[in-house]
Amino acid sequence: MTEIERKFRVRDVPHPLGDGTRLRQAYLAVDGDIEVRVRDRGGTLVLGVKGGRGLERSEVEVEIDAATFDELWGLATVRRIDKTRYRLPTGGHTAELDVYSGALKGLIVAELEFTSREEAKAFNPPPWFGDELTDDPRWANAALATDGPPE
Repeated sequence: MTEIERKFRVRDVPHPLGDGTRLRQAYLAVDGDIEVRVRDRGGTLVLGVKGGRGLERSEVEVEIDAATFDELWGLATVRRIDKTRYRLPTGGHTAELDVYSGALKGLIVAELEFTSREEAKAFNPPPWFGDELTDDPRWANAALATDGPPE
């Protein structure tokens, strides 16, 4: 499945966030443009593989059981991310606002998925989104889990 997504660093959230969903993810392997991870999305457990960089990437996710998740989670002892995801209507789309905790506490990013490259390019982000990170591989979750945020 192809994912078309833009990502922004958020410095100031303009309104209360409401309820969010906790996400924990651990990267089992990162090899160039390919990453393999496990994710706990509010109790939904998945094994995922992403390929590519930037605006358009391939992504495959498969649900797994708790025992498999726990075993795989244990293999990725240092490349982990913990965040809470909030879904906010934004300019006719839904922004997924990720508020990180743990080692990445204080980092907030917004991601939006689109149905086409044209739709993604036409999106005009609101000023509170801040700098765009889409084409900067240092801000990918796998890089954040491995290296922390860029200075």
